[in-house]
Amino acid sequence: MAQHHTIACRPEHCHWGFFDAALPPVATILSGDTVSVDCVSGGRDVLPEGDGFEILADHRAVLAALSPRLGAHIMTGPVAVEGAAPGDVLQIDILAIEPRQNWGYTRIRPLAGTLPEDFPISKTWHTRIDRQHGTATLPIGRDIELAPFFGVMGVAPPPHYGACSSIQPREFGGNMDLKELVAGSTLYLPVWAPGALLSVGDGHGVQGDGEVCITALETALSGTFRLTVRKDLHFRLPRAETPTHHVTMAFNEDLDDAAKDALRAMIDLISEKMGLQRDDAYMFASLAVDLRVTQLVDGNKGIHAMLSKRFAPN
Repeated sequence: MAQHHTIACRPEHCHWGFFDAALPPVATILSGDTVSVDCVSGGRDVLPEGDGFEILADHRAVLAALSPRLGAHIMTGPVAVEGAAPGDVLQIDILAIEPRQNWGYTRIRPLAGTLPEDFPISKTWHTRIDRQHGTATLPIGRDIELAPFFGVMGVAPPPHYGACSSIQPREFGGNMDLKELVAGSTLYLPVWAPGALLSVGDGHGVQGDGEVCITALETALSGTFRLTVRKDLHFRLPRAETPTHHVTMAFNEDLDDAAKDALRAMIDLISEKMGLQRDDAYMFASLAVDLRVTQLVDGNKGIHAMLSKRFAPN
């Protein structure tokens, strides 16, 4: 019978800014088990001041105990799944995601973002989050509906990579910033190290495709996932499913190359699910597949391709 596990956000359960297959797991679970994970987001420089903003005790503890290495994201994990081996796929069913605090932040930094030449400044918004109503009130006086997801969801990289920055998304996932990964969606990550070693973080209250200024509404989240080892699936880039769409993803410094790789992966998916030859799948994609910009700001830019399940329901 499947068991449920809980991983609190404590310094001994977190790592800051990197993925590494050498990281020991903070928990080991069985395929098919569920796990709830608490996460925090942001360094000391983004903590708000003033009345009414709750700073989580575990956030303060992580900031006091850890320092960033290579990248910017505080992640909880890794979680090992028994039986996961290189060449497998880890299926991550996203069962629930909830905000943990009543604020989030968005910022501009010099030399970062999509338009650094236009905005060579430092500026931070602190936005109030209404968890009861699922909305946030921006400093400009506008309300926006929340659609929380984890910007970073990744397994361990191939061991020979060593430590990898959390900033650039790669074949093992990581900082994908795919806003489709809300509760009710499923992420599929190719496994590169024994146990898969899943880590999550970079909580987003809401984000537009592109994440153009370099941050979304960054906040602390709690997520619940079902982790299943799939030995019947074999692919080399992340995929996802929403209730309505199949999604393929790719990442590259060149957005054109990311688009080509995401499309190639979608042609593979169409061939698998619809039984079409690749040339027919290519032409069908021109009629039925949408290519979207995932993000423009993480070194390796992202493109995701979306196919409606009305064409391939299984």
